[in-house]
Amino acid sequence: MTRQFENKVALVTGAGSGIGRAAALAFAREGARVVVVDIAEVGGMETVKLIEEGGGQAIFARCDVSSRHDVEAMVKRTVETYGRLDCAFNNAGAGVLTSTTDCTEEAFDLAVRVNLKGGWLCMKYEILQMEKQGGGAIVNTASAAGVVAQQGHSPYSGAKAGLIQLTKVAALESGEKGIRVNAVSPGPIRTPMLEPLLNDPRIKEHITKNVPMHRAGTPEEVAATALFLCSDAASFVNGAIVPVDGGKTAGFLRQ
Repeated sequence: MTRQFENKVALVTGAGSGIGRAAALAFAREGARVVVVDIAEVGGMETVKLIEEGGGQAIFARCDVSSRHDVEAMVKRTVETYGRLDCAFNNAGAGVLTSTTDCTEEAFDLAVRVNLKGGWLCMKYEILQMEKQGGGAIVNTASAAGVVAQQGHSPYSGAKAGLIQLTKVAALESGEKGIRVNAVSPGPIRTPMLEPLLNDPRIKEHITKNVPMHRAGTPEEVAATALFLCSDAASFVNGAIVPVDGGKTAGFLRQ
């Protein structure tokens, strides 16, 4: 450990499990004071407990990222508690996986509200705070499904593709203000949602057959990339969409 985030404040949404929890723990190990954000209080408080047991500092903030009031309050509480906001990992999302014709209006609205509107709201209020400080770093969680279209992922793919463009626009707008905005684009990752499916050999084969490394990634691998993008080592990286997908979106494998 290099303690590269010593004296910095990191906010992580969707930190109650999976990629978000892995990132929150990693930020804490590297010296950051962490704001653990989730709509699920039990999972969020468990992440805070894990950070504190490891000797780190963290608070929990309940937030529905699709609510302007909640997001504004989340950033305000961060500043009231720790005085600033240096890094934000906007990871909260909703895995709405359905085809174009099977998708209900309710499912489509959920996918857009959480994955697209939620990302925009978080960036809006994080950037406003970072402008006051003179800089900061933001990373959004996009998806391989937002880079390459995937059958049965209609609302999710559309929302994540939109988030990628929002990321790039924010990077163009905020670079001169000392604020970098990037995104990670995960492929199949061993999150609590996917883990049960990967335990079935047939489903696992289906999920990983188009991944050149022939495996699913781990939350820690995505978290490590997010931390890099927030770090000084990535000081000239802005507007990048970094795949963490084992090569899934690099091209097509011969079957």
